[in-house]
Amino acid sequence: MDSRNLTFGSLSKFIHHHLLWFLIGAYTLSAVWPTAGLWIRKVSFGDLRILNETLHVSLLLLLLATLMFNAGLGVKTSHLKSLAKKTGVLLAGLTANLIIPMSYIFLVTLIMRLWYEPEEAQHILVGLALVAAMPIAGASSAWAQNSNGNLALSLGLVLASTVLSPVLTPVALYTFGEMATEEYEQVIHTLTAYGSGAFLGLWIVFPSLLGLAVRFVVPEAQLTAIMPFIKLINAVVLLLLNYSNGSVSLPQAVADRDYDFLAVTLAITTGLCVTAFSAGYGLSRLFKVDDAERVSLMYGLGMNNNGTGLVLASLVLAAYPRVMVPIIFYNLIQHLVAGGVHEVIGRKGEEHKATGS
Repeated sequence: MDSRNLTFGSLSKFIHHHLLWFLIGAYTLSAVWPTAGLWIRKVSFGDLRILNETLHVSLLLLLLATLMFNAGLGVKTSHLKSLAKKTGVLLAGLTANLIIPMSYIFLVTLIMRLWYEPEEAQHILVGLALVAAMPIAGASSAWAQNSNGNLALSLGLVLASTVLSPVLTPVALYTFGEMATEEYEQVIHTLTAYGSGAFLGLWIVFPSLLGLAVRFVVPEAQLTAIMPFIKLINAVVLLLLNYSNGSVSLPQAVADRDYDFLAVTLAITTGLCVTAFSAGYGLSRLFKVDDAERVSLMYGLGMNNNGTGLVLASLVLAAYPRVMVPIIFYNLIQHLVAGGVHEVIGRKGEEHKATGS
């Protein structure tokens, strides 16, 4: 059993350390061989009636729920106890996570009126709206931990944004709908209806809280023993989700060879990601927090749960496959930027050790 744990642990660490390249590989595979990804999207288990709403149950949604359950399971209860001292920074972080992307996307909407293809501009707007409306990514806590950040603050941002998502996500989507043209306003409002409290509660909040409940019940020693399996499952599920969702839009994007659309989408999504990370840094300076809290704020504001956005887009916006391109780009870029932040922090740490400060 110990040798198996060692094997799974080594494999899990290998995938984690090279996750960015695995993601790039998954997207490349989805562009050249989308068949399996499209099949995953079609696997359905019927409908579920909750709170007078009919919710579709699919393999994609079960994979999403698995990620959220594992995120709750990974929360350390000792870190949650210290959150009471961080409420001011926590609330500021949650507020900035909502307002900063809205402001950025509003400016982009004004600038993109000059773009020669209005339809493409609307595709980018809807994709960015989905990115901005999603809760903070659980992966931000993993990056914060690797960079010696304040894990309590990081986990608090993830959990609070997830629990509040049934309220904040529809509000954000409705606001973005007001920025769109009449056709795409209806598209975003359709997302608002689908991203209702019942949907987000069932597939995001409930699995997270269930994982947290299991964390309280199961002995720490047992959780430590199974954690390599959990991390490996997380990595596989994440790659499957990204491969499946990439299979919808990337083959068409490659076939169209619409390089100007891809280039402007890449530039805009990169700008949003860098702005969000910078907002975390600016907020840390405003509150005069320490380096550990600064790291957590940067990762928290910069990284969104794009897996949820991709699932929503693939379920509701199948007729608009290009909407997924900004979401896919952001998912890649946020890990690239996070890796850059981690590298800079690591170098600073080595410099401090070298100077003895």
